Amino acid sequence: MSSVNVEVVKNQNETSLSLIRRFSKRLQGSRTLSRARKLRFRERPQSKLKKKGRALKRIAKHTEIEKLKKLGKME
Repeated sequence: MSSVNVEVVKNQNETSLSLIRRFSKRLQGSRTLSRARKLRFRERPQSKLKKKGRALKRIAKHTEIEKLKKLGKME
């Protein structure tokens, strides 16, 4: 992701409000803010090894529960 700096210099007879408005327009034009909002809650994809490990734990837990149900120690 390339970083784009948005810079606005105040003109001689420009109010602060118009400066902020011009800055906001430039920021929207560069799409910097929308990219930051999109990446804010992004999670990295899980590795195959972690997925397999979680699946094996889930299967082992399920078989243990079935075993306890057959023995009558769990409802």
